[in-house]
Amino acid sequence: MDLNIVMAFVLGLLLLYLVGRVMVVPIKLIVKLIVNGIVGGLVLWVVNYFGAFLNLHIPLNPVTALTAGFLGIPGIVLLIVIQQIIVK
Repeated sequence: MDLNIVMAFVLGLLLLYLVGRVMVVPIKLIVKLIVNGIVGGLVLWVVNYFGAFLNLHIPLNPVTALTAGFLGIPGIVLLIVIQQIIVK
């Protein structure tokens, strides 16, 4: 085999690996944001539903939705803590 053919083959495999790697990382980030958004929205709904018995209500607006969506459950905890600090 010619050395140039082997080098071209190795370079092609390396390039294919790098392109695949660059495409997979953003997909993982998008999937993580979607999962956080769904979990945050569900937990926000549960907090508002059961929080009615405890006089706890987090209004649904763009700021609370984005906080719950990006941060997930820690975002909901943050919103509850901020609301308790502001109310009291």
